[in-house]
Parts: sequence; structure tokens; C-alpha cells
Amino acid sequence: MFSGAMNIPPAFSFLVCLRLLFAVLPLSGQNLLKHDHQLSSPLTSYLRLKEGLWLLDNNIDPYTGGSFHHSPLLLSLFSTIVPSLPIIWAISDAVRAWALLRIWRARQGLSSQTGTRSSVENFIISVYLLNPYLLLPSLALSTSTFENTLTLLALMFASQGKVSSALLAIAFAVHLTPSSILLLLPIFMVLVSSPVSHLASPRPFYGNLKHIPFLFGEFTLCWCVLVGAACIIAGGSWSWVRASWDATLTLPDLTPNPGLWWYFFTEMFDHFRPFFLMVFSVHLVIYILPICIKFQHDPLYAAFLLIGVLGTFKAYLTLADPGLFLSMISIFPEVHGYLRHPIITTLLHLHAALLLPLQHVLWVSEGRGNANFYYAASLVMGMAGGAGLVDACWAGMRIAVGDAKVWAEEKVDGEKRQG
Repeated sequence: MFSGAMNIPPAFSFLVCLRLLFAVLPLSGQNLLKHDHQLSSPLTSYLRLKEGLWLLDNNIDPYTGGSFHHSPLLLSLFSTIVPSLPIIWAISDAVRAWALLRIWRARQGLSSQTGTRSSVENFIISVYLLNPYLLLPSLALSTSTFENTLTLLALMFASQGKVSSALLAIAFAVHLTPSSILLLLPIFMVLVSSPVSHLASPRPFYGNLKHIPFLFGEFTLCWCVLVGAACIIAGGSWSWVRASWDATLTLPDLTPNPGLWWYFFTEMFDHFRPFFLMVFSVHLVIYILPICIKFQHDPLYAAFLLIGVLGTFKAYLTLADPGLFLSMISIFPEVHGYLRHPIITTLLHLHAALLLPLQHVLWVSEGRGNANFYYAASLVMGMAGGAGLVDACWAGMRIAVGDAKVWAEEKVDGEKRQG
């Protein structure tokens, strides 16, 4: 994956070395980060992962207590192959940044042998590795880092036309977090078409739709292999399904987070709960077809928008989810000039980033507030995510109208000169 090393931008080498330094040197506030609900959820917490590893070492089923929600694959990985050391998260950050860079190169039609635009690539790498929404969850050793890595790897392999690698990566991502299924259709569309930008010149989808059932079959095979491996690791038991996948649908743990679900279901009467769980879950799914149909001429941009949907409405949201969406905007420079209110979106995120830790301390640590204080900050985060998503949709549609208008004006000017 790191082929074309001669084209590695300087910012990548410097920032990756800096990130590895953070992993090696002990950080005084890292324990505080591990306990921060904004950086890790019950499904991605490093402390929950350590608890599961301890239970496994003592021959106790980690899924019997109801507090462990990680996949058996992660449990096996960290108990037998990879030590749960901070440097693993740092390496994952480097892989994510490199994958994002390769996606941009594929979108621009650049290969590892062709010349690159170092200033743009330095900007992309810097935006990603210096994004606090992504850096802090990684320092907190949240497993959301690995989920984002798999998502970007799936998009990178799809952009490069590597079918099996892309399907395996997205199958692994769906196995870890079922909500990643939203990205399946746009990844199929990228595989049968092209990642090159066509936002300025929309046209009907030109890929071969007959290949999509075969892609879905291969994805299903990869996913079933992962499920089978998880069952074998769990000793033939299916209890991990209820503890891991079912948790994203039934919301058994109402630990506060920056998302919109937890407070709503804290106040919910039990007899209304199944209906609204269905409504909230279906709400995520309804975005897939409209976005993929509207942006069928640019499925990579459709995938980007669906990542924004997840970064706003995901059940167990952490800052890593909107962070991925915000960093990916850097690989779509053609839409930057068409964003209507980027300053407002930025201020909303800044406002939420200040309010969330403040209200969390007031409520949880100091005991001077209540859940309403923290949920108000969560609503601001939701507004920020929604504003960015709507603005990105607008810019993706407006660019075609803007470029057509410029082309028409240039044509009229040319006719006037000829006349």
C-alpha cells in the first residue's frame, strides 16, 4: 500500500513521526481521555476492551455481563497477535492518512509514478492528522480509530479498482459496526464506475449495474467468513451477536455521548421504546438511495455524504465520526467555492467542542448541572453536523449549475468577439 514512496509528501513524514512520538512518550492526561465519553462509547471504549481481555484470560465469557460490546475478532486480535499498545493506534492513524491521500490521487487520476501536487497533499495530510476530533479519540485508544481506518481502506481500494480488497475491508467495517452498511452501495458504484470527479458535469450512471449482484455476493461471502471466525473464537456461541451488533439497534447502554439518541431514550417510556428504536434505525437507511441516485455521477462524493450522515445520526456517536467527515472535505476541493455557510458550520463545531467538555464536567464531575446541560451541547453538535452535511449537499449540486453558467458566459463572450 505504501508504494510510490518517492511521492510521500513532507507533511506526512513529519506528522506521522510526531504521532508516533505521542504514542511512545507517556502522556499525563491519557487516563482522563480514556474515560471521556465524547472520545469513546461503550462500543469502542479501550477500558471495556481491557475488561474483556481480563475476563478472557480468566476463562470467563466476556459477553455474559452485558458491559462488553466489542467483536470477538478484536478480542482475539489483541489477546493473541497484537498487543494493545498505543503505537498500534498511531500506526492506524498513519494508514488512515495515507489511504485518504491515495483516494485523492485516484480521484485526480494520479498514480504513484506521476507527479503530485505537494502543497495540496500536505494540506490533506495536515487536515487529517491534526484534526482534534480524530487525534483525541486515537490518543484515548478508542477502537473507532480502526473503524475509520477500515472505511478509508475500503474507499481507497474501491478507488483503485481492487475489488476483493475493497469488499473485504467494508465487510470487516460492517462486522465491527453494522451502521457502516450505509456505505456499501456507493462502494459498489465506485467499483463499477470511477472515482474521478464528475460533480461539474453530471450524467447518468455509466457503470455496469449487472456486476453489482456479483459484488454483493462476494461481500456476503467475506462477511460470512468473518462471522464464522467470530463464532469459532467465541467457542461456538452466538451470545456476542446480541452483545455487539444488537447493541447498535436496541441501545442497552445509555451512557452519555455527543450523539442524539441517548437522552431521547433515557426519557422514553418503555412501551414506546421499540417503535422509536425502529424509527431511529430506519431513519439512517432512508438516506442511502436518495443520495446515491442524486450523486450517481460521482459515487465517491455520495459515500462522503453518507459518512456525514453517520457522523450526525449514529447511535453511539463519538467525535471520531464527525471528524472523518470533516477531514474528507479536503479531498473535494472543487466544492469549496460553492459552500454557502462554512464559517457558520465552523463556529457551530467550535461552540460544540467548547460546550461538550464543559457541560460534562459540570454534570458528571462537579455535580452542578444535569443531563439537560450536556444534551444541549449534544444538540449543538448535531446542528453542526447537519449544517455541514446540508452545505456539502448544496455545494455538490450547485457546482454543476455554477460551471454551466460560467461556460455559457464564456460562450456568449466568444460569440461577441467573433461578431
